[in-house]
Amino acid sequence: MASGTTRGGLIAAAVTVVCAVTVLAAPGMAWAGPNPAPSASATPAPGTTPGAAPGTTAGAGAGTTPAPSKDLQAVRAQLDTLYHDAAVATDAYNAAEEAAKKQSAALVELARKIVKGRERLAELKTRVGAAAAAQYRTGGLPDEAHLLLSDDPQEFLDGTGRVLQGQKATKGLLAELTQTQQDLEQYAEDASAQWQKLEANRKAKAKAQKRIEQQIAAAEELESQLEKQEKERLAQLEKEAAQQAQTAWLDTGVLKGAQGKATTQGAKAVRFATAQMGKPYEWGAEGPKTFDCSGLTSQAWASAGVPVPRTSQEQWKQLPHVAVEDMRPGDLIIYFKDASHVALYVGDGTIVHAPRPGRTVTLAGAGSMPILGVVRPGA
Repeated sequence: MASGTTRGGLIAAAVTVVCAVTVLAAPGMAWAGPNPAPSASATPAPGTTPGAAPGTTAGAGAGTTPAPSKDLQAVRAQLDTLYHDAAVATDAYNAAEEAAKKQSAALVELARKIVKGRERLAELKTRVGAAAAAQYRTGGLPDEAHLLLSDDPQEFLDGTGRVLQGQKATKGLLAELTQTQQDLEQYAEDASAQWQKLEANRKAKAKAQKRIEQQIAAAEELESQLEKQEKERLAQLEKEAAQQAQTAWLDTGVLKGAQGKATTQGAKAVRFATAQMGKPYEWGAEGPKTFDCSGLTSQAWASAGVPVPRTSQEQWKQLPHVAVEDMRPGDLIIYFKDASHVALYVGDGTIVHAPRPGRTVTLAGAGSMPILGVVRPGA
């Protein structure tokens, strides 16, 4: 807290927080947004240039499959990179939004405490003022003096107890007044600190949102330069790469002997996630009409009564890890070295996930992207 700021000013500022934090913590505007990142084949083919302009597919005879254009391979790698960067920014946005929600709630609670504290302080000051006025009316003499000057010994004895009670009550009143003042000062300082954190997270959200929009816009611009035939061929290349990665993953025997069955809660999470299939991807979304990758997995487990962190990176950090060989339906598979994507395992080597902008919630091979590890909610 700045030395030139009055405590009264801080208290007043904290009270206004109740209205202000609602604006600061509001989610960003709805944009179609990212998450998944580079596919398993994100590395451009030898001899290609990641930034090369899109070209046309190679010619081929009737009944044959054209060879992948080097330019299209470069475009695919570049798109993977752009969407991956957008996914990382989405995680940063979601993390800042979650922090802002908590800070907003803390500020509202502090504001309530400040309001109640001020009301209590006013009440205590009124009572202290009344006691001072009563003392003035009796000539400024304390109750003990009046008793000592009494001619009636019995009155003195009867009044002694009342005097002691009065002294105790007065001391208690002054102590409570002092404590209330100290509490208000502390609430004001806490509110100031929370406000600064909230403002920092607001800036972090804005920065992440700008990054998301930039990467998505660049990807969409790149895709817009492709002809219809090139787009179809690009989609085919992506599908082939995913199938090859899945086959290679299964060929390792990773699922041999994996007999894990879903728990009741895990089965509920799977049912929720698969019921969302066909709904569009949207960055920062947690349903019910659109989802990003971690929005889908967090809501799936919330439907089963198990809260999990909002972002894929925090899911990786905070949830118990299990071996890929031991995973069971309902577990979350975290992808890429930076934990920028997450999917929910449904069994038989298959996942359900919200891929990236322009795509919908769908099923895919669990090994179609580089696996970082597996975590288990509700373990």
